[in-house]
Amino acid sequence: MPDSSRPLPRSVWLGLSLAFSMIGLAILVSLAQNFRAHKQALPVLGPVADFTLTNQDGKLTTLADFTNHVWLADIIFTRCAGPCPRLTMQMGSLQEKLPADSNVKFVTLTTDPDFDTPEIMKKVGTHYGADFSRWTFLTGEKREIGLLGANSLKLSSQPVKPEEQKDAADLFIHTTIFVIVDKHAQLRGFFETGGDGVDWTNAVMPQIITAVHQLEQEP
Repeated sequence: MPDSSRPLPRSVWLGLSLAFSMIGLAILVSLAQNFRAHKQALPVLGPVADFTLTNQDGKLTTLADFTNHVWLADIIFTRCAGPCPRLTMQMGSLQEKLPADSNVKFVTLTTDPDFDTPEIMKKVGTHYGADFSRWTFLTGEKREIGLLGANSLKLSSQPVKPEEQKDAADLFIHTTIFVIVDKHAQLRGFFETGGDGVDWTNAVMPQIITAVHQLEQEP
């Protein structure tokens, strides 16, 4: 008779954890979209906790560096052959669309800090035309990245086990959303960037720009 008290393997717990995180995120995305559809104030979805990470110039970066700024964030890894290049191009398109005199900031967080050094992050940013006075690429200790990414920004990621990798670049499963944070370090919205029925150019990007303007006008 099988032992029903035997604990589940760690891989199963990781899969369940990511699944529940994605379900919770889907609910939050739905709430945020509902608020936007009815032109109401964006909901406060939670605080962003302080962090200490390293930017593309090797300088320590904390939450204080974004005080009084609305900012947009996503999570990628530079060896990614899937959605990451698209995400970075989309962030670049927002940099182009939002005026340079805007206070909005852009943040790209890596889920692969062992490989994504500041030098590599800067190289990627340069490739995509990043204005580093506005667009920050963050790497650092895995624990700090997890606290900011998963806990505060709801940008979930999970490593793919070596035996399950389809190719050398199949290293992580992660969310492909953009999140927006207000001037008081409060998470205020989620935006799907791709997938079935997602029109980035004509729907999502205008929604993000509208949300930025809306939050910039808040006290």
